[in-house]
Amino acid sequence: MEDPMYSFQDVIRCDICETPVPPKHCDICHLHLCNACVGEHISDKSKDHYIVSFQLRGITPKCTKHSTKVCTELCTTCNIPVCPLCVVSSEHEQHEKEDILTIFETKKELMQNDLEILEKFLYPKYQEAATNIPVQRADVNKHSQKLTTALDKQGEALHTEIDTIIQGMKSEIDDMDAQHIAAIDQHEDAINHTIPEITQVIEDLKKLLERLQNKLDTSDVCLVSEYTSRTEKFMSLPALFQVTIPTFTPQKINREQIHQQIGSLSELAITFLLDEPLILTDIPTENEFLRYVSCLRNSELWTCSYDDNNIRLYNLQGELLSSVQTKSGNSVVDIHIAVTRSGDLVYADGSNSSINLLSGTQIQTLITLRGWIPHGLCSTSSGDLLVTMYTDDQRDDHGKPLCKSGSYLSKNCKVVRYSGSTEKKCIQWDDHDKPLYKSGSYLSENCNLDICVVDWTARAVVVVSATGKLRFRYTGPPSTTQEPFRPIGITTDSRGNILTSDEYKQRIHIIDQDGHFLRFINNCGLQISPWCLCVDSRDNLFVTNATKVKKIQYYK
Repeated sequence: MEDPMYSFQDVIRCDICETPVPPKHCDICHLHLCNACVGEHISDKSKDHYIVSFQLRGITPKCTKHSTKVCTELCTTCNIPVCPLCVVSSEHEQHEKEDILTIFETKKELMQNDLEILEKFLYPKYQEAATNIPVQRADVNKHSQKLTTALDKQGEALHTEIDTIIQGMKSEIDDMDAQHIAAIDQHEDAINHTIPEITQVIEDLKKLLERLQNKLDTSDVCLVSEYTSRTEKFMSLPALFQVTIPTFTPQKINREQIHQQIGSLSELAITFLLDEPLILTDIPTENEFLRYVSCLRNSELWTCSYDDNNIRLYNLQGELLSSVQTKSGNSVVDIHIAVTRSGDLVYADGSNSSINLLSGTQIQTLITLRGWIPHGLCSTSSGDLLVTMYTDDQRDDHGKPLCKSGSYLSKNCKVVRYSGSTEKKCIQWDDHDKPLYKSGSYLSENCNLDICVVDWTARAVVVVSATGKLRFRYTGPPSTTQEPFRPIGITTDSRGNILTSDEYKQRIHIIDQDGHFLRFINNCGLQISPWCLCVDSRDNLFVTNATKVKKIQYYK
């Protein structure tokens, strides 16, 4: 019995030799062709031929101007299919043209790639975003309730303080009333005690005077001579006192002062990433190839470049404000810089394994390492220093560290937190005792206290918590996992977003604090590898690019 599958396939044969399942087709002659017969077919020069794969048969349209011809190319200037006669015509001769099958295959591949991106990356991302909308709404209410509760609590505390003060003043009034009443009572007692005495004196005087009005005798003379006036005694009222009545002087209620006592409520800030980030300014420098930049203030930048031993301070106009030679005098190929919270400059000098502080014009060595070479460093929100370092076993014959594109080749790499010159914490291993980093260069502390490190060798950004627990590794957006990703510089902004420069693609990745890709910055003329990054207090981005520093706005 004949194989039904073979019968099905045998329906389509080469129109010349009847070979089953021919892989080619002539779109002009409408013939199926096997590979062996293609040459024989196109050898017929009496007419045109256009050989396509069997799957693409019928794809070439007939020319509307030349009915015997098929369109083999696309005029990209006019965006219409053209046949060979159209191509050489005056209408299209000077126009750009592409092979129609090449365009078809390219666009088909693009569509397949887009479908994969849409299905596997973008659609789930939008679904997740849609799912998060109710959560965001609930979070608004939750946060509002939290603020209201805190405000009520502060109001109650203020009311309690006011009530306590009022009650205390009322108690003072009660005490003063008691003192006043006691004084009155004492005065009353003295008066009540004196009145009977005066009454008795009056009666005695009346009796004596009445007796003197009658017949006198010798004893009366004695009584009169013995009489002593007591009027003077009673002339002043007993326990006489004066009272200064207490008064209450209310202060004018100062609403602003009360508002300050209650506290302040920060404004709602809603920001969006710009669809097209803007170059605010290009800052020229004297540096040959800038490697490092750090914001001193919103208007001043510390910079240093490859193979130089000077660290320079510029304003946004590119004017040199200060230039300081490194303490070791060695080139800056081994140096990273950072600005502390107090505005001083710190730099790590790999040539002599030291970390130094520049305050004013004085350079002080804070830390000298033994067996390790410092590389990247940053100043934290608490005033500590975070330093990436690698073992001192990878130097060349001249004692210089072996380095490739900003990443030092070492078996061991770690991040160390310092308070002053005291080591507080070492971050090197994950929960499975595996190295967290293959290499470490630039690093930055995020506003949630995460530590974000560029691992150039692993082609990743490694993010750990403040305690050193691995949170995630970012190796590029899911849709571009096949593209090379070589992070170099890194910084974080006030929203907790992480920005890292991509050496190969000459662009900047923006990801959120949980490692989710947000967008690229790839429209700001970063033709030469963007290297170091930093942001100012307004979240303006500064990028070293050859001899210039670009100031970029990416929020609106």
